[in-house]
Amino acid sequence: MRSLFHFAFNVTDLDTARAFYGGVLGCQEGRSTATWVDFDFFGHQLSLHLGEPFKTARTGHVGEHLVPMPHFGLVLALPDWQTLAEQLKAAQTAFVLEPQVRFAGEAGEQWTMFFLDPFGNPMEVKGFRSLESLYAP
Repeated sequence: MRSLFHFAFNVTDLDTARAFYGGVLGCQEGRSTATWVDFDFFGHQLSLHLGEPFKTARTGHVGEHLVPMPHFGLVLALPDWQTLAEQLKAAQTAFVLEPQVRFAGEAGEQWTMFFLDPFGNPMEVKGFRSLESLYAP
């Protein structure tokens, strides 16, 4: 079964959200009201509502790094990941974890980057040479 996810979370300013999700990430805007806006987040639905963003802390142990928890993100084919990494660098995004490869040479080899949206919501974007290796043991 293939399905799409819907994720709703808080932001403090819809115009800033539009600039980041629409402008920097290139997500198409969907429906909106005065208190929320939807985006097509690489084929999935994000609903950004005015409110207090959730609290996070760097408590997730991944390899040699502590990453923000909770977080959400994407899994992309490596060429798309590289394109997005360049877009984020061009927008002078401050990375929590710079774009890099981890687990090199292992079954779970992946490229990753962590960054925050303008409201402190953490995201991870992973890139794989083959999406079939996403769940490799």
